[in-house]
Amino acid sequence: MKPIVAIVGRPNVGKSTLFNKLVGDRVAIVDDQPGVTRDRLYRDTEWSGKEFVLVDTGGLEPRNNDFMMSKIKEQAEVAMNEADVILFVVDGKAGLNPLDEEIAYYLRKKNKPIILCVNKIDNYQNQQEDLYDFWALGFDNLIGISAEHKTNLGDMLDLVVDLIDTVEMPEEEEGLKIAIIGKPNAGKSSLVNKLSGKERAIVSNIAGTTRDAIDTPIEFEGEKYVLIDTAGIRRKSKVEEALEYYSVLKALKAIKRADVCFLLFDGKEGLSEQDKRIAGIAHEEKKPIVIVVNKWDLIEKEKNTMKEMKEYLLAELPFLSYAPIEFISALTGQRTTRLFGIADKIYEEYTRRISTGLLNTVINEAVIMNPPPTRKGRVTKINYATQIATAPPRFVLFCNYPELMHFSYSRYIENKLREAFGFEGSPIEIIFEKKNQERN
Repeated sequence: MKPIVAIVGRPNVGKSTLFNKLVGDRVAIVDDQPGVTRDRLYRDTEWSGKEFVLVDTGGLEPRNNDFMMSKIKEQAEVAMNEADVILFVVDGKAGLNPLDEEIAYYLRKKNKPIILCVNKIDNYQNQQEDLYDFWALGFDNLIGISAEHKTNLGDMLDLVVDLIDTVEMPEEEEGLKIAIIGKPNAGKSSLVNKLSGKERAIVSNIAGTTRDAIDTPIEFEGEKYVLIDTAGIRRKSKVEEALEYYSVLKALKAIKRADVCFLLFDGKEGLSEQDKRIAGIAHEEKKPIVIVVNKWDLIEKEKNTMKEMKEYLLAELPFLSYAPIEFISALTGQRTTRLFGIADKIYEEYTRRISTGLLNTVINEAVIMNPPPTRKGRVTKINYATQIATAPPRFVLFCNYPELMHFSYSRYIENKLREAFGFEGSPIEIIFEKKNQERN
């Protein structure tokens, strides 16, 4: 699991500006009005080859107990508890503030590596005196930075990486990691309990009972697996408690950790917009996916009920057309053990490598059947193809005019690769590049 670095501090000291500069994208809302960042933002980033998750939080005012501030404090508390390293941001121009002292007192009790980032030090040579007062906060790691002008951010990140290296990360359990994802009350915990034969997760018909991601290592027919039961991902408009924000983060982290995802939904209710959103998250993370229709025992069957459900899912989730569909009852155990074999199979497809010779034979036949697009007399020619990665399978097709390649032709090539090699349950990446272009 990647280490977590949380940015905390009082309102309007430049936390979101720092977050945006470090992730290289304008993700957090930046405004001069205090309290603009209300919920936590997470992004993967890296420095000197070390990957970590950066977390932005709302401004802290420890003694302010109005409704919104109490929620911000709860969310920041979650972020700090999760964090392996904390960036405590203060305002160098404004000087030491009583709120900074209150937050410092609070942070010291966390007993975690902390870097005191004195922000808005635009001219380091002329503003060194602005740093002196902040030593009184009692932190060993203090650095003057300017988030806006990126001053000293490299030195700060070097310090982050050094501190991350001192943190002991928990070891992952051995076995194929399967994340069971879906909206609240879809039956995720019931499925974990049935597959593991234990009442490991709390099962309740109250949506949102599971607050955390729970790992359950099990063995089935001599093979090891780790089931990751995640809290149901809710719509943001319905998320009010800090614990629910925590649940969303845990579900997203579970997807990142997983080797395979089971997208579980209630067959009686059908797909909701939230189910589609969760499916999209797993698809964007390029994870192999099984669509699992739960509570199938409660559905009145007719001759073509299963076929109609598959057609319905294909229409609603066209981007998951490669995903196998299984119909189960987590309550009775109907077809549940078949999921292990499906997970093994699609992970094998996910990590499959195709020889260059065989790959080019298939691509050449596809091109003969349907030549690449042309534009204004320019004829696109695909010279050769190669697989550059697995998990997910990633293919590069070298051609003379990659800019002419439309997504529909990429989809055509993907379909031909699936016809030839399978890749059931696995996403595929197709990249067009100019011939003779060197890859890093």
